[in-house]
Amino acid sequence: MFLAWGPELTFLYNDAYSRILEDKHPSALGRPFCQVWEDLWPQVEPIVRRALEGQSEYYADVPFTLRRKGLPEQAWFTFSYSPLRDDAGEVAGVYCACTETTGLVLSQRHQRAEYLRLRDLFQQAPGLIAIVREPNHVFDFANDAYLRLVGQRELIGKSVLDALPEVAGQGFVELLDNVYRSGEPYIGTGVAVSLQRATASPMEERFVDFIYQPIRNEHGQTTGIFVEGSDVTERVLANKALLEGERRKDEFLAMLAHELRNPLAPIRTAAEILKRPGVSADIVRRASDILSRQAAHMTELVNDLLDVSRVNRGLVTLRDEPVDLPSVLDEAVEQTQSWFGQRDLHFSADLAPGPLFVSGDRTRLVQVFSNILQNAAKYTPAGGHVSLTLRAERAQLRVAVADDGVGIHPDLLPHLFELFTQGQRTPDRSQGGLGLGLSLVKSLVALHQGTVCARSEGVGKGSEFVVLLPRAEVAEDDRERRNVDAQGGAPGSALNLLVVDDNVDAAETLRLLLEMMGHAVSVAHTGTAALELARKCAPQVLFLDIGLPDMEGYELVRRMRLLPETAASTMVALTGYGQREDREKALRAGFDRHLVKPLSIDELTKVVSVPHIRPRAGAQALGRGQPDVSLRDEAENCAVPAYVRPRKVRLGD
Repeated sequence: MFLAWGPELTFLYNDAYSRILEDKHPSALGRPFCQVWEDLWPQVEPIVRRALEGQSEYYADVPFTLRRKGLPEQAWFTFSYSPLRDDAGEVAGVYCACTETTGLVLSQRHQRAEYLRLRDLFQQAPGLIAIVREPNHVFDFANDAYLRLVGQRELIGKSVLDALPEVAGQGFVELLDNVYRSGEPYIGTGVAVSLQRATASPMEERFVDFIYQPIRNEHGQTTGIFVEGSDVTERVLANKALLEGERRKDEFLAMLAHELRNPLAPIRTAAEILKRPGVSADIVRRASDILSRQAAHMTELVNDLLDVSRVNRGLVTLRDEPVDLPSVLDEAVEQTQSWFGQRDLHFSADLAPGPLFVSGDRTRLVQVFSNILQNAAKYTPAGGHVSLTLRAERAQLRVAVADDGVGIHPDLLPHLFELFTQGQRTPDRSQGGLGLGLSLVKSLVALHQGTVCARSEGVGKGSEFVVLLPRAEVAEDDRERRNVDAQGGAPGSALNLLVVDDNVDAAETLRLLLEMMGHAVSVAHTGTAALELARKCAPQVLFLDIGLPDMEGYELVRRMRLLPETAASTMVALTGYGQREDREKALRAGFDRHLVKPLSIDELTKVVSVPHIRPRAGAQALGRGQPDVSLRDEAENCAVPAYVRPRKVRLGD
């Protein structure tokens, strides 16, 4: 404290004040106030004048710039000025009691800066952060991530129930109450919360991981709750989808085992019947029909699996050309006609007059619509109705397949085109299939730049599948050569054939079939034996298995091309691998055709029904390992030797 007394305000002070004066002490003692604090006098003179007028004033944390150790330094003081009176009661001086608060002010400023820094970090944090205080859980802070979760609304200063009324009854306020009372934190994982994230918007379910951490004062009392967490909706939904996918996959594997065992049972029984002595011709015919039908069914199952795999891996390449859609639908109906007959269904078609063209792959489009028609037949009870309509719109063609069958449950409808999805099946599983068809349909339609959707009023109310495809304009003079007839030609004269397969049964059955067609057939089970046999019999057509025990079929075909007896012969690859790259690899190695097991009679007939004798001059030109570049028929990729004059051919020409 100090006194400023008399006309010159002579400065008197105690020892505590000398620490503020620093190097001004002790010379300041007895000097006029204005000289002691000459540098501060303009700032304090008004306060001194008011005190001399009889006013008392108090100031807190006032900044002053002092010279300390020869340098200017900012310091803060809390002080009061009061008038001092003489014996006559007149104001004769000023009294000041003061405390330097520089350390406290700087500490508070640092704390404030640190608080703001942390608040800024919390504001920018990717996780949810909020602070609620008092028993009513009033929002004191909420960061941007929290606002993104609950919606951009005013929270600060409002209680949780006032700011987020929709959370009432969902258990969150009760959890906050318990944390506030007990002082124990709470951790929630993947908890569902329903929020109205925008005004007049519907309730939306989100999932959060969070912790409610109590905030305590210096006495250990809970004064608020720190909320931290994350919006894990995408993770929870992904996990649910993964679990659902696993469930459907398990169902699919069980279904696959069932569907494969079904044809295996009659195949095995028919084979046992044929082994018995004295079997009549009629029984042989019936058993053979069973074997043929069930083998075709198994082939269809395997082809569906391979097609889905190719599409999912992006390995399907479409032959992009104008295709007459009505003719595609005719072929699809022809392929599925037996389904309608077997189930006694009433089928009708209403097709807009053509020609109506789309750009795409004819074979794949037939596959799309035959799948949809088969699906309608599977799920329509006997005596029901299935209709097919084609309508032409300005920029697209609309194909609809409708039925009055079992319909589609609303819960199933959004997932109908996903892998392994099927409707409810009867205990006898009479519909069959693997739940792959509609997924394949959607993928193939998308590859044609089209869309497919399903509609149903519910269970027992039938369903409708609608495919929209972009319309393609085709010049009139170009239409005649589209949609080449894929019928096989009549068998030619007897050929000399060689079958090479390490599977003895497969080689023997193929030999028997070819011999029944009137051809002379030799058989070898290794590549080495095949080379020796080829020199003796000079086969015109060779069926070579790719997987042989002593060499690959690719190596064998290259060696066969070097032999004079087989250099100009037709080479056919037999394999269980039917990917595009497998076919290309076979053609590069020197094969003319690439056939996937099991072989169909139609494919086999076509192979042995076209000219197979190459000009001998071309044999030397090929050389070891040179690919036999071939023209291919538009319908069945039937090879024609490159050194024949190039022209478009139809099967059977």
